Amino acid sequence: MNKKLMVAATAFACAALFGTAVASAAAPGEASRAELTRAVIQKWSSHVDKAFPIGADAWSVEMAPAFAEASMEELQAAANAKTFDDMNTLLLGGTVGDGTDALGDAATDLVYVPVTPCRILDTRLAGGQIAANTVRSFDVTAVSDYTFQGGAASNCGVGAAGSFAAAEINFTVVAPGAAGYITAFPFGVAQPLAATVNYTAGAIVGNDVVVKLDQGASANELSIYTFAATHLVGDIVGYYINPAATALQCVDTADTSTPVAAGATANSNAPACPAGYTQTATNCESSTWQMPFVFFSAGTCSAQNNSSGSATLRSSRTCCRVPGR
Repeated sequence: MNKKLMVAATAFACAALFGTAVASAAAPGEASRAELTRAVIQKWSSHVDKAFPIGADAWSVEMAPAFAEASMEELQAAANAKTFDDMNTLLLGGTVGDGTDALGDAATDLVYVPVTPCRILDTRLAGGQIAANTVRSFDVTAVSDYTFQGGAASNCGVGAAGSFAAAEINFTVVAPGAAGYITAFPFGVAQPLAATVNYTAGAIVGNDVVVKLDQGASANELSIYTFAATHLVGDIVGYYINPAATALQCVDTADTSTPVAAGATANSNAPACPAGYTQTATNCESSTWQMPFVFFSAGTCSAQNNSSGSATLRSSRTCCRVPGR
């Protein structure tokens, strides 16, 4: 940063802190920059006084280079930030999330578990044909033996999974009385206008589909509608279960060590997080108590060396991920 810009930046910070006007130090057209700078500093001064030993006065001056170098869009975003960390991140050109994403959603964050294909229903062995233009319901989850609905004399490898959200089932229509279709849908909801398997009279035809299941208290989770009277066979090949809560898996990156001369201010940029990890913290370390941190966010540490000798500023990131089920 050149000397003229540094003087202007310091003037912005001082004007923001003390409510004074920026006169000759600001370049033409920079009034809005001073106003945004003032808004940021006024908003967070009390926080800095409480949270950092440096105090709001020194912080505002040390932040001058960041205020001067930020684009007007970055300054506006920083002024609108809801948290101190978000303000620092946005001022440095980073982005912050909107807080609307959530892990573990029962409808969108499911875990697929494949199983050896296994028969869970066969109307030729139990129940007889499903009558034309009717619905029959079946039990899919938490079953120890499927023989009661024509299936295998076992739990098909899914009995211990409890109630799960959806299943992959290969449905086979056997010898329907006329052309038509079946529709598979969750028990207890309105029948959708969709076809799971289309068939012709007397045909044996199948389709492998993923079906959402009812997760309520009823024993049945799956309903089948058929247009024409038909036998039906169902073989489960996998299921989708709600994700289990798991602890975050976190690692710290290596340090970036930055020398800082006596009386100087410097930034230290930490190494990036490994692929698949998200940064959760910026870690800063000073080799002397006389080098307080000016700000730290998005992997960048900034500090002023107030000692009479050189010092070292170290930065790293804490990076976390949610491990699989």
